[in-house]
Amino acid sequence: MGALPVYRWRLASDGLATRRQLRALGLRPGGQDVAAQVERPRRRRDPLVAYLYRIDTAKPVRPMTPAKWAALAKANAARRICPECRRDAGYVIPPALGMCTPGRLSRRTARRISPVGGPGHTPPTALAGPYSREGVLTA
Repeated sequence: MGALPVYRWRLASDGLATRRQLRALGLRPGGQDVAAQVERPRRRRDPLVAYLYRIDTAKPVRPMTPAKWAALAKANAARRICPECRRDAGYVIPPALGMCTPGRLSRRTARRISPVGGPGHTPPTALAGPYSREGVLTA
């Protein structure tokens, strides 16, 4: 394969598009090779590179089959079910949280209201530090 034509940012010729631009037009590259590339310069780093494809040889996007729609709906539904309380949260649960907000709040409350001597309980003497219960310095 020969060298690709390289264009500067926003200066590519007409008739070329990135994958996202093709998708916005309802097209896909369809197995064609990269026709050119665009480089966006950055300070003190290598330039960002975007590959361009010819629009006239792009093919239409394949439509989703009913089986694909069903699989997508099932996957999205699984992202909404809380692993702690097994309820539909009504929104996609962020992976960083790992559970729905009510489940997270109930778990936090359960830790705060744990019985004396139970897990999560801190004796008052450990909280006092160098002070006695009256707040007078003892050490």
